[in-house]
Amino acid sequence: MRAVDLRDLSCGGHPLVKKYLLTGLLVWVPLGITLWVLNLLIGTLDRTLTLLPEHWHPDELLGIHIPGLGVILTAVVVVGTGLLVRNVFGQRLLAYWDGMLRRIPFVNAIYNSVKQVSDTLLSDSGSAFGKVLLVHYPHPHSWSLAFQTSVPGEVTRVLAGEEYVGVFVPTTPSPVNGFYFYVKKSETVELDISVDAAFKAIISMGVVTSPEPTQLPRPNL
Repeated sequence: MRAVDLRDLSCGGHPLVKKYLLTGLLVWVPLGITLWVLNLLIGTLDRTLTLLPEHWHPDELLGIHIPGLGVILTAVVVVGTGLLVRNVFGQRLLAYWDGMLRRIPFVNAIYNSVKQVSDTLLSDSGSAFGKVLLVHYPHPHSWSLAFQTSVPGEVTRVLAGEEYVGVFVPTTPSPVNGFYFYVKKSETVELDISVDAAFKAIISMGVVTSPEPTQLPRPNL
């Protein structure tokens, strides 16, 4: 067995050092980022405890701080709200609250926009991002992942004569930003992958892809 020369393991770019360094980073970087995000999320939700009267604070009752109680409180409030609005009284209360917010200047513009987006994305009957498509973007000789959305009636009337679809092209690695436009349906390629798989590919910049091989239909251009 050849003895390992300490000079070979110096910071001079030895392959062993790089190999072990990268291996260690692959273990600790995802774990560290996950713990950081969880700590940020739990710390943010724990601030919801400040909504309680001071003599009800767990810190006052128990004498110690227990991280994560804000998460439990938030979950209870959200689930309780969902149970409440499922009955007739809750529906009337929600309608009254909704109508009040819609009558407040400036607030109604923000509330209406956010509510429309949340209703589309979170509703059981919502049709947001129904299909994953390939579209020509940003130039005619390239393809980008896109999500098919709905097309407003007025746009359909103006573009009468050929079928168009609304598409949202998200940016990488932050898919919450992107571009929304209309393209001819004949110039898109529908992919047989889930929206979740497409999001993973976008967020990971193509590193994480769907494990199932997909036969893409040839676009009729």
